[in-house]
Amino acid sequence: MSDLVRVTLPDGSSKEAPRGTRIADFVKEQIGPGLAKAAYFAKLDGQPVDLARPIERDARLEVVTTKSPEALEVARHDAAHVLASVVQRLYPDTQVTIGPAVEDGFYYDFAREKPFTPEDLEKIEQGIAAEIKADHPFVRDEISMDAALGLFEGKGEKFKVEIVKDIAQKGAKTLTLYRHGDWVDFCLGPHGPSTGRLGAVKLMSVAGAYWRGDPKNPMLQRIYGTQFFDKKQLDAHLARLEEAKKRDHRKLGPALGLFTFHEYAPGAAFWLPHGTTVFNVLRDAMNRLVKKNGYQEVKTPLLFNKRLWETSGHWGKYRENMFLVLDTEADPSLPLEERFTQSLKPMNCPSHHLIYKMGKRSYRELPLRYFTSDVLHRNEASGSLGGLTRVRQFQQDDSHIYLMESQVQAEVARIVGLMKQVYGAFDLPFSARFATRPAQRIGDDALWDRAEGALEQALKSLDLPYTVNAGDGAFYGPKIDFAVTDSLGRTWQLCTIQLDYAAPERFDLTYVGDDNREHRPVVIHRAIYGSFERFIAILTEHYAGAFPAWVAPVQARVVTVSDRFEEWGATVVERLEAAGYRAELDRSSDTLGGKIRNAQLAKIPFSLIVGEKEVQAQGVAPRRHGGEDLKTMSLDAFVDLLKREATPPF
Repeated sequence: MSDLVRVTLPDGSSKEAPRGTRIADFVKEQIGPGLAKAAYFAKLDGQPVDLARPIERDARLEVVTTKSPEALEVARHDAAHVLASVVQRLYPDTQVTIGPAVEDGFYYDFAREKPFTPEDLEKIEQGIAAEIKADHPFVRDEISMDAALGLFEGKGEKFKVEIVKDIAQKGAKTLTLYRHGDWVDFCLGPHGPSTGRLGAVKLMSVAGAYWRGDPKNPMLQRIYGTQFFDKKQLDAHLARLEEAKKRDHRKLGPALGLFTFHEYAPGAAFWLPHGTTVFNVLRDAMNRLVKKNGYQEVKTPLLFNKRLWETSGHWGKYRENMFLVLDTEADPSLPLEERFTQSLKPMNCPSHHLIYKMGKRSYRELPLRYFTSDVLHRNEASGSLGGLTRVRQFQQDDSHIYLMESQVQAEVARIVGLMKQVYGAFDLPFSARFATRPAQRIGDDALWDRAEGALEQALKSLDLPYTVNAGDGAFYGPKIDFAVTDSLGRTWQLCTIQLDYAAPERFDLTYVGDDNREHRPVVIHRAIYGSFERFIAILTEHYAGAFPAWVAPVQARVVTVSDRFEEWGATVVERLEAAGYRAELDRSSDTLGGKIRNAQLAKIPFSLIVGEKEVQAQGVAPRRHGGEDLKTMSLDAFVDLLKREATPPF
């Protein structure tokens, strides 16, 4: 065996090094100190490894630097380890459990009788800063399962012991440990070089969490934190969080008269007058758009016999998320499970399949596009409900398209074209993810191979960059998910395009081809807004409640200098309403300044000031939300302005 190994770099070049050379040393000596300084971990033949790992064979090497999101994810897991070590040093009676990196940060779950206080968090954060300053290296070790059990049993860590036993039952013979200072935890890794490379860490909050997510298990305390390599990045993140709090739709919604919730109907919104207007404006705009593009609107029942859900596969794969209805006429001696014979519909697709099957279909009809915004119900866990973003009752701009396999590529392009129109109207840039077959699915692998191949080919034909989200497809087919980025830089998954080869088989859907023989169609499930509830929540925060003029529930409010100008003010409102715009007159006794301020707080796009000058000119003096004074203009000129700014763009 040669004493040298060949290391191939991402650019295709290769270098030789003595066998056993640490990756960190190889990078510093053979590539350069600049990359070595920026490196956080590496990949050998695609496998993530620590920089301290030796290179024992010929391999491809990729260095991951602190500029990469992957490095940030690893560093946040490092921060979770450091958090746990500090907590156990400060509070020795605390047991540790798990601590992963999550979106925007990390958390660690602790078993401790006494609750953590804000003062505790401050003290822990100071301890983390000291650990970073100490610059302890992360040291990897591998031990036998028996040794691992002995280690954690000796520490009295019952939760760790439980996990180790689970790992052993799956056949593992060894366990990987990571140490920094005198603290140790087991972890697959990789980790960064040392605690000193963490940068800036901020603890955010404490929440309750059940061990392993099971309410039957002990309640733990979860400390959330975030981490960035640069203090400026952390400060910018915290500033965004503060801005997000101000924009929180759960606060703005009730304040602006959009929506609210009540304990008698958890997870279901009460749409207030202004919110109902926003909902209807968005729904009507989407209805116009899809009808112009060949969609047919349908409506179907809300309650169906379980036989429909057995046919679709939902009864077997999705039942825990459905609201089941007990048949009061069923034999009471039957097991309770068998007496649930109906369900509120959690999705529209099976009922649309029934409509398709009600007539004999020809290839000349395809693609056949059904559209609806029917009410749906899904039994979300009470702890997961959150404003409009996670609800139990909702409506979607939902479509099911029946087509020939040869039409998939063109239809996906057509849907993406509609999506671009909609998201462009709201200044929402988007990115694409291709989601493949999940573990829980219906249909054989051959069917999934066809579906995934057809949908990915359609995606590639659009020349859009995309990532692969392995295992995240729907249980009946692969999908393309589109995530938008809002004005605060947050991403939200919205549009979905799902290709379904299974439903036509399960429902025996057919069409007569040009050869006069029956063929099986395929189905595309698609939504652009997603749910109206979630989309309105996103828009509320995206615009901080100041909707574009075409969406705003009130587009113009007339404010008079004094009561004697109310007659003209009322006339202005009448004429605007007659022209199809949403206007109102402020008849309060407030001062002019108070009226203008109230209109600004209500986020109304235009305040129309009416005084002596405006009455004489038969006009208005518009002021935009935000304060821009447009000066006195004729009422006709203002209507022309509204035509430009308040006409739905799609």
